[in-house]
Amino acid sequence: MNTIINKVKVCGSRFFTLHSSLFTLLAAAVLTTSCSDFLEEQKPQGTMTQEQITDPRQVDNLIVSAYAGLVTIEDMNASFSLWNYDSRSDDAYHGGASASDAGPFYNLQLGTGIQTSDYQFGSIWGRFYQYLSRINLSLDALATADQENQVIKERTAEMLFLRAYGHFQLKRLFKKIPFVNQPNMKEEDYNNLTNTLYSNDEGWQQIANDLEVAVNTLPETQADKGRPTKAAAAALLAKVYLYKAYRQDDPKSHKVTEINSADLQKVVDYTDPKYYTAYGLEDDMHNNFRPEEMYENGKESVWAIQYSKNDGTTWGNLNFSNRLIVPCIPKVHDSGCDFYKPSNSLVNAYCTDVNGLPTTVSTDYEVGSSQTVDPRLFVTVGVPGTPYMFNANFMVAKTNTWSRSGGEYGYNVSLKQNVDPDLKDNYLFLCDNQWASSMNRIVIRYADVLLMRAEALAQLGKDGALALVNQVRTRAAGMAKNSIVSGYPGKYDVHYAIGIYRGSYSKEQLIDIIKTERRLELAMESERFFDLVRWGDAAEVINKFFQNDGMPFLKAGLFTADKNEYAPIPFEQITASNGKYEQNIGQW
Repeated sequence: MNTIINKVKVCGSRFFTLHSSLFTLLAAAVLTTSCSDFLEEQKPQGTMTQEQITDPRQVDNLIVSAYAGLVTIEDMNASFSLWNYDSRSDDAYHGGASASDAGPFYNLQLGTGIQTSDYQFGSIWGRFYQYLSRINLSLDALATADQENQVIKERTAEMLFLRAYGHFQLKRLFKKIPFVNQPNMKEEDYNNLTNTLYSNDEGWQQIANDLEVAVNTLPETQADKGRPTKAAAAALLAKVYLYKAYRQDDPKSHKVTEINSADLQKVVDYTDPKYYTAYGLEDDMHNNFRPEEMYENGKESVWAIQYSKNDGTTWGNLNFSNRLIVPCIPKVHDSGCDFYKPSNSLVNAYCTDVNGLPTTVSTDYEVGSSQTVDPRLFVTVGVPGTPYMFNANFMVAKTNTWSRSGGEYGYNVSLKQNVDPDLKDNYLFLCDNQWASSMNRIVIRYADVLLMRAEALAQLGKDGALALVNQVRTRAAGMAKNSIVSGYPGKYDVHYAIGIYRGSYSKEQLIDIIKTERRLELAMESERFFDLVRWGDAAEVINKFFQNDGMPFLKAGLFTADKNEYAPIPFEQITASNGKYEQNIGQW
């Protein structure tokens, strides 16, 4: 870094900083922002000297740009939560009005007709690397400051955490990615990167290396809620090692060739309760998905991306990433797009047997039947016959109000990303003719930590896994009497039954239990597809889903093993790399 940060640019109402050389994207990718022409006409609004940049009292003025990237760079068609890409799982349909509405995502869901030039690949790739470039700029500046100063150490660890998050999401999506983790990278350095420098296992380790520093440096608490803590770094590191454990290092296959015990032990180490003394399960799971200030950053939120309203800007730094998921309710959400529709398969997964344990039913679950269900169903899915967002003024029904496609993608609606319509103009806002909210997005919650630990213990053959699963299920059971959906049996003729697991189980049975519990607990939180891939289960599970879910359009689906597990490297990146990027396997 040679001079100053000399441009403060305004994009609508959002502010972010750029270095004098601007940010260079990988393989000559361009800055994809709709206001770039406007920005180039603006004069710098202020400067920071090199002395100010390295002054611990001023350092936050530098790194705010990196944090802002979590909010300003992502897009509703390329959400950093990856919900758009989780619609490949058996939890959800792509949704929208028709097959041609966001058509490339429709093809991605079915696994057919996918082109490497489809916009959803280049967009998410470019946006994440734009975000990573801001982080690296901050790290380069921090490296020139006093390395013995505790503030500088902690801010550096925060940037390493954010960099690990970006690389983690990219690697889940694309597998073969170039890593931008070297200091003082110039344009030539970016243009000479390859995406085959590391094996798959070595790539995961690169991400882990950043997080190891973060765990050892970050404080246990942060005054600013959006900053990662020691627990957040430990949880993300545990997740990285959990992915790393399911080795996929055969260059000709995406199959799991080994489940590595040393990596699993790292998961156990970093989910140790000593890191999470300040965290626990909310009594009502729904509290994790409410926009009101009293609920955000609650005890289950290990790390969340912070959104805001009424902050002096036109719309605030609102959550625009989930705006396509809002249903199209007449005179309320007239412009709702109705994407990410919960599947029949997911709804049926919440059905329970006489012991309150998951069961498979032969017919699709409907409200009013005698079939018992897990109460988490109604916190996750707006099922016909129940209220949308727990508001009885908006009853979900099998009508076009609840399906822009006229039922092609069913009538279920997602609840975890949406906000009660009665909170319009307070926490829910119509912006550019589409909806956005101020609700935070939890990236890692404590329930996920418990289930990661359970999975690692079970795979290692150690005690304690079932008790962790039962801890999550006990919270779910309590929701039958103490939650936002506890009154549903009397009001809507539903029947709850949820129990804990008792007795002994084989290792294989225990792992199946944990896989099922991850689906039930984390459904519609963009984890399911990526879990299936890391387990090596994707092809079998998704092809059965295509044939058995009951939706006619799915019959055309085909998940091709050793191809569809990962997105293709975007066409424009391959061509711009001058042969330095290698395409994923699968004859893309």
